[in-house]
Amino acid sequence: MNPKSPLFLRLSDRLDVYIRLMRADKPIGTLLLLWPTYWALWLASDGIPDWTVLAAFTIGTFLMRSAGCVINDFADRDFDGAVERTKNRPFAQGRVGKKEALLLTAFLCLLAALCLIPLNYLTWLMSLPALFLALTYPFTKRFFPIPQFYLGLAFSFGIPMAFAAVVGNVPFEAWILFAANVLWTLAYDTVYAMADKEDDLKIGIKTSAVTFGRYDIAAAMLCHGGFTLLMVALGIEIEATWAYWAAVPVTVWLQSLQYRAIKNRNRQVCFQTFLANNRIGQVWFLAIFAHTFLMAHQ
Repeated sequence: MNPKSPLFLRLSDRLDVYIRLMRADKPIGTLLLLWPTYWALWLASDGIPDWTVLAAFTIGTFLMRSAGCVINDFADRDFDGAVERTKNRPFAQGRVGKKEALLLTAFLCLLAALCLIPLNYLTWLMSLPALFLALTYPFTKRFFPIPQFYLGLAFSFGIPMAFAAVVGNVPFEAWILFAANVLWTLAYDTVYAMADKEDDLKIGIKTSAVTFGRYDIAAAMLCHGGFTLLMVALGIEIEATWAYWAAVPVTVWLQSLQYRAIKNRNRQVCFQTFLANNRIGQVWFLAIFAHTFLMAHQ
């Protein structure tokens, strides 16, 4: 196809819009979803996840995160232009229509549903509330004072689904991990919301940073602390090896760095601090990976 032809330019433009709507050019959201899912998969499978299950969850997570981003921009289409960080998104620039975005969301959800084919019935069943949470989260910012908590539920559903897919049930340890991840999500997304706090106050969007007010930093760090304590509880529950426990001081150190970084509430620093949570997810994956390896070779 001629790269200068009208058809090629049209397709290229649509591809650019869809990539930006899906945040495919910004993988941090997918990573923050994948780490907890991988924690669960490695724990549930004793360190040896079936490759088809691993592939299904990896691809499905990317697709559902993408669908969530598209529906988020659809829900915020009348607000993004007034927010500094989001003013260049496709809806804010008038580059995409409502029907087109909804069709893209439906297509991504359909592809994600295909990832469920090799999985068991319980996993299919649990995908329904996961889908509901993912698609309704953006609208909670209109009325729910702490929508980041709702996001935490959506971002954590991969955990019980992973256990269901591997062992056919959802044991107690899965729910400890679920609760821990809800608090972690609430922590890092509150910091994320701090970057937009001034704009959100002007346009009337509800976020945890707005609701917590001057206690936003304290609330974020309290959630970080709760996350770490629940990971300790999980370690006790699974009789963790030293490799697992090594992640605790590293996590506390990374959390202390975040606290020092956000004390001045600088927008850009808050956003960079949000991105830094990828390291916490990676640390815990390495710890769980090493723990399951040691357990398998005892």
